[in-house]
This record gives sequence, structure tokens and C-alpha cells, in this order.
Amino acid sequence: MKASELRSKDATELGKELESLLRAQFNLRMQRATQQLSNTSQIGKVRRDIARVRTIMTETAGK
Repeated sequence: MKASELRSKDATELGKELESLLRAQFNLRMQRATQQLSNTSQIGKVRRDIARVRTIMTETAGK
């Protein structure tokens, strides 16, 4: 997800997006632990998306 897409969302939508990304991260970690995850690069992508969302939330909170 691009930062420009995230900037167009309001705080509640960003919160929901963050929650879904955290759930996805948890599921990927469980899949990796049980040796069911074939594409491990997904974990890094989700982590970067979480960081993007949190950054945008911080930026909008300061305004």
C-alpha cells in the first residue's frame, strides 16, 4: 500500500488498516513457525506496511 493512499484515509480507517495488518503479521508468524509459509518475504512487506500506517497516524496526530 502506498503512503499517498494512506494519507487520504481518516484516523478510524487507519486504525482498522493497522489492526488488519497486525492480524496478518500474526498469521504469517504462525505459518512460519509451523513451516507452512512458502514465501517468507511477505513478513517483511507486512512489517513495512505497518510502519507506513503508524508513520501516517503520527503525522496526522501532530496536525
